[in-house]
Amino acid sequence: MDELITRVRKKVEDGLELAEDELAALEAAAREQPGPTLKVAYAQALLNADAAAQALSVLEDVRRDFPRDVEALLGQARALIALERYKPAEKALDELLRLNPEDPEAFKALALLAMRRGEMARAREYVRRVLEIDPFDGEAQILDGGLQQGAELPAQPSTESRDEFVQALVSQLMKQSTPHLLQRKQLVVRLGQGGVARLDLDSLYAEHRASSRPLAVTVEALAKDLAERSLGLPEGGAELLTQVLPVLRDERFLERALGSVRREGPAGLWVFYVLEDPELVRYVPQKALDTHGVALDLLDGAAWARLDKLPTPVRAIALEGGQLRLAQSSTGLWALAAADGHDSARLLTPAQQQLIRSVVGDGPLRVYLGLRELVLFCREDGAAALSQLEGLQATRDGISGAFRLDGNKLSVLPEWKS
Repeated sequence: MDELITRVRKKVEDGLELAEDELAALEAAAREQPGPTLKVAYAQALLNADAAAQALSVLEDVRRDFPRDVEALLGQARALIALERYKPAEKALDELLRLNPEDPEAFKALALLAMRRGEMARAREYVRRVLEIDPFDGEAQILDGGLQQGAELPAQPSTESRDEFVQALVSQLMKQSTPHLLQRKQLVVRLGQGGVARLDLDSLYAEHRASSRPLAVTVEALAKDLAERSLGLPEGGAELLTQVLPVLRDERFLERALGSVRREGPAGLWVFYVLEDPELVRYVPQKALDTHGVALDLLDGAAWARLDKLPTPVRAIALEGGQLRLAQSSTGLWALAAADGHDSARLLTPAQQQLIRSVVGDGPLRVYLGLRELVLFCREDGAAALSQLEGLQATRDGISGAFRLDGNKLSVLPEWKS
């Protein structure tokens, strides 16, 4: 019987529907075992069989006996979501996070709820939290891809074309005198004191399509938010210096960020400066430095000093079949994966370099910057890991090329050499 239950539980964990005899065996075992584990597994099996109401009844019984069991809470939330009882589901997930503040399953469920309500900014924040915990969580990556590409949810999507959406948004911005510019696939909005925010129009349109909101409601809310942000740069130099962080970009970005403060960086790269914002990338404009009388050297020093206080863990990575995943032990391949846009710049900070040395050891590293929100690297003397990195291609938003980090010096290589 134990072998049967083990096999049945594995099917449940994999999301597979059980045969009638398997479900009956699991139900009997759940009745016999006093703890919550098999009872929750039985409820999950019911959920897999689209018997959400029955599963909820089982889970409510479990919760009465084991009110602090996080798996029962998560199952209850999933059952409530399946029954479209979203407010009680969110309450259960909030309770789950009070018991287990870093539970990725709760964040993913909350992200789905936010997406169903058309609250894409909140959904992105929940997904970001999951990817901070595990950058290679498969479900979170799918959600992130849907949010980035505008995957539609089955909930009465809006029917306006992209051109109609853009025209309506631009008309609203003009009506409220918000400085803006249409540039290729981006909407550029002039922020306070000359700052610039760049928003991807395809993503904005996809968010609207994924919601059930009328076009006028979406456009009014978005335009209002942008109008408020148009006043949003720090008012003084001291405040500016407490919010700025550096990012590394390649030379392609120069024509996209005209008027933004920048300086030449190492290895043919450029250092730009952004203000922390969970939704918009706000580059510091030259006009802000002129207005506040802040020298570039002072801004640069403040940005790097702030980033030095924000190192991120060094993660062991496995690369299998072109897919990245977290590894339990060293593979010779590591990553920085804070996923906040600053990982490549972190390579140049003393605190991050010290953390890398404590994990990887001394000696030159080969570095791959080709992914948007992830930095991969290996020891230069690690032939197996070098051969894995060699075949990777940069994404559209990544930085192509091979780089070498030796101490605090980043240099570019003409080609990968193992």
